[in-house]
Amino acid sequence: MYTVHEIANGLTELLSERKFVEAYQQFFAEDAESIDPLNAEQSPLKGLENLVAREKDFLSRTDIHKITVSQPLVASRYFTLSLHMDFTIAGQGKMQVEELCVYRVKDGKIVSQQFFIG
Repeated sequence: MYTVHEIANGLTELLSERKFVEAYQQFFAEDAESIDPLNAEQSPLKGLENLVAREKDFLSRTDIHKITVSQPLVASRYFTLSLHMDFTIAGQGKMQVEELCVYRVKDGKIVSQQFFIG
């Protein structure tokens, strides 16, 4: 079981290394949910299997040019990261996204993530 600080630091490291699927597999709970304003259904995506599948689909269509991840800010069971990504999605062109990522931890795993995109 991980502490909030271990999860925050580990997730920051994996994201910086572009190991997105590994981050889900290592630090997220089986029943984790993701609230993402870019989700077409505009409802939370639930379940680790679904989060990993969405990530693999995104990565299969995306060429990431640069990613910058801030140091985590931890408060109790929550932590936040600022993430900036420069990438190209097949058929959609080049994009830059800057977002604030907020995570909630319970029983040594991330149970919720929410993205706020600027």
